[in-house]
Amino acid sequence: MAEVIIRQLTKSFGENTVVKSVSLKVADGEFLVLLGPSGCGKSTILRLIAGLEEATSGEILINGKIVNFVSPVNRNAAFVFQNYALYPHMSVRKNIAFPLATAGMPKPAIDEAVQDAARILELSDLLERLPSQLSGGQRQRVALARAIVRKPAVFLMDEPLSNLDAQLRQQTRLELMDLHRRLGITTIYVTHDQIEAMTMGQRIAILKDGELQQVAPPLEAYDQPANIFVARFMGAPPMNLIPVSVSGSEPTWSATTQGGSIDFDLKSVGITQAAIGAHMSESLQIGIRPEHLSLGAVGTGLSGKVRFIEPTGSDTFVTVQVGEKNVVVRCGVNETAKIGESVGLAVNPAKMHLFSADGWNLRTK
Repeated sequence: MAEVIIRQLTKSFGENTVVKSVSLKVADGEFLVLLGPSGCGKSTILRLIAGLEEATSGEILINGKIVNFVSPVNRNAAFVFQNYALYPHMSVRKNIAFPLATAGMPKPAIDEAVQDAARILELSDLLERLPSQLSGGQRQRVALARAIVRKPAVFLMDEPLSNLDAQLRQQTRLELMDLHRRLGITTIYVTHDQIEAMTMGQRIAILKDGELQQVAPPLEAYDQPANIFVARFMGAPPMNLIPVSVSGSEPTWSATTQGGSIDFDLKSVGITQAAIGAHMSESLQIGIRPEHLSLGAVGTGLSGKVRFIEPTGSDTFVTVQVGEKNVVVRCGVNETAKIGESVGLAVNPAKMHLFSADGWNLRTK
């Protein structure tokens, strides 16, 4: 196992800078997820750590050693690709054994290592099959076995579940989590899927346009987003944002919008008086997640009209137009509302966030 550190890592392709001075420390044995939309630089960071791309500037350390100019094969990092990268003409056994055979390991040692990896990933009965004879989930496990067999210090996984259907993706996600618990290998996992990030990562590093936005445990990133980008990217449906003007003084403050006002005290929303005082003249937005709102009678907090009702089985999502904004409320299946009905929205101030004009959460200032 190994600790991985990147310091002010930058990567440019011509005039296009795709990774912008990113610094990050991955602890020995940690499962860290790089999360963000397509094109945010997360896969490039993974390729830089693996040595498949050369950094424009910055340092990459594995186990305390700078590896910027160390060849990929000598970095002791195993890369698991999105498309599995299996050799179609080779059996499962030969695919798993390939990196060891290339390294010149004696055949008896290769056979033992392949059997061990196949046992861990439940592939022992499939060793003589070709990749074309396997399901998507089985091919993914072969790719993982080929990585495990090297006994790497670091796993680098680039969206390894994206080619699987939803049910198989969930099953394989559980298998990956169990594998990490058993082996304890430092893992850096790239995905654009927030569910994968929330359920798998011990910490999440969220990227936008090549820049790191927040690094935190999953629930902290969800409950305490650093900025509007994180608040909207984490969660489905995403956090509601409503433009407000803020006024008042201790102990009572008020956030006013077209659909009403919300009274709060600074302690309940975790904001200092200095922070709110510095931003009161700006265009502020409150953020509130759908599960932290509830429907009530008109005159309760905010008011608006029901526009859409979306039953999903375990929940019902009700969209209410508040002024010019659509606000989504997560309701229980037995709660009733009618399209066109005027309703009130009760807000829990302790779950409310206040974002400044530059998009950052005043809780974190």
